[in-house]
Amino acid sequence: MSTPQSLKYKYANLNAFGKIIVITAIVFLIDFVMTHIAGLGNLTKYLKLPADISDFILQPWTLITYGFMHGDIIHIFFNMFILYAVTQILLNLFRSKMILNIYFLGIIFGGLIFLAFYNLAPSSIIKNVSFLVGASAGVRALIIFISVYMANSDVRIFKWNVKWKYIGMFIVGIDIIGFLSGVNQGGHIAHLGGEFLGYLYAVQLQKGKDIGLGFEKLADGFMSLFKPKSHLKTVHRKTTKSKMAGKTKDEFKSFNKQKQIDIILDKISKSGYESLTAEEKEFLFRAGK
Repeated sequence: MSTPQSLKYKYANLNAFGKIIVITAIVFLIDFVMTHIAGLGNLTKYLKLPADISDFILQPWTLITYGFMHGDIIHIFFNMFILYAVTQILLNLFRSKMILNIYFLGIIFGGLIFLAFYNLAPSSIIKNVSFLVGASAGVRALIIFISVYMANSDVRIFKWNVKWKYIGMFIVGIDIIGFLSGVNQGGHIAHLGGEFLGYLYAVQLQKGKDIGLGFEKLADGFMSLFKPKSHLKTVHRKTTKSKMAGKTKDEFKSFNKQKQIDIILDKISKSGYESLTAEEKEFLFRAGK
């Protein structure tokens, strides 16, 4: 039987999305107990994204927290299963923080589209809804991102190889049909918002622009508030244009970069591209730019 210490160790060694999955599962269990056993469901509503803009203004944090809430066991299972499967692919190709940007921006954008629709659209086409829950907008943002960025790459589904672009088209088609049918209207409009964010992110990244860097800096600044501060003092020295092994700093950096590229290329020639770590793939990608 696992001890609290061993569970803490296992959690600490999970990647960012492993931790998100664990936290989401814990939140679901707490919500289930409070709503169906303790009869305190009114408390967890403060984590759900309200459809009414006046309620949202009083609880703006729900634009993020609704992504950790789920309606039932099937809802959370499929979202977390797909999140795990897609991120296993993406983490081998891109920076972890960039994938986090896409995921959380998908959740945020999906929530904003949900709010805009229920507060601006004609009442004749709106189905009554109180709030939005689920990580689907973020998960779909990741699916559409990879479907656009790696459109002609294949993914194995059971016994068949399917191009990512067809998977993306299928997902978007399902949400358009679902929205027009009026069944889970709020969920489908949020999905479409997340999908648009994933599409936009991929198109801009293909042009060499990472549109999530601003959000990443904001998130890093927020997380730094919870990190213990070091009391060690840093001593700065004034330096003149120094020489390293007979080279200037710029020449040394250029030499070091080229050496690292040569090492990676040699590794590819011996073991293939798939043998590279995520960091090596990202370094090679940036160097190619």
